[in-house]
Amino acid sequence: MARILVVDDEQETRELLSEFLNLRGYEVLTASDGFEALTTFKSERPHIVLLDTKMPGLDGVEVLRRIRALDKEVGVIMVTGVKDEKVGEYALKLGANDCLTKPIDLDDLEKSVYAKLLMMAAVTPE
Repeated sequence: MARILVVDDEQETRELLSEFLNLRGYEVLTASDGFEALTTFKSERPHIVLLDTKMPGLDGVEVLRRIRALDKEVGVIMVTGVKDEKVGEYALKLGANDCLTKPIDLDDLEKSVYAKLLMMAAVTPE
């Protein structure tokens, strides 16, 4: 079962995305800030990280940098507000696999997660 780490400082968003992904059969972990995200990432090694760009303390772009230093292959899907599209573009240059805009279209999220898992399966020995 694929593990997905949902990182967002908004509890309502974390709960919505967790429930959506749980219903699709994924194991979901959550973090409410960048520091918690890195701790969870290191201990749980999720297959995909769904990462908000704007968070107090350690923002999503810095979390992405640190995750990429630890793991070049993990899937990272950035979530950004409409006003932050430039941040999303920058995150893609830093190694994010996709960038979704809030409010998140759940169909787009599902497609993005599925596409990354397919790519991982193609390169990961069984």
